[in-house]
Amino acid sequence: MNMRKIYRKVAKAHKASVEEVRREMQYAIEQAWNNPEKTSENIAMQRKISPDGSVPTPDVVIKALAKELDAYK
Repeated sequence: MNMRKIYRKVAKAHKASVEEVRREMQYAIEQAWNNPEKTSENIAMQRKISPDGSVPTPDVVIKALAKELDAYK
């Protein structure tokens, strides 16, 4: 999976820079990660993505979600 290609494609689709895309993704991840009203499903997914509990980067989240989706094939 070429992360650079993914970011470029998203940036182009939204007429933004790659840096803006990464920054906005990181912000959204942090908001979700720190949401005090998480469900048990949210908590379970967060533990899968980041077992140590730290807020992951967009790269880590994309790779983890791609792996989850791949499991459904």
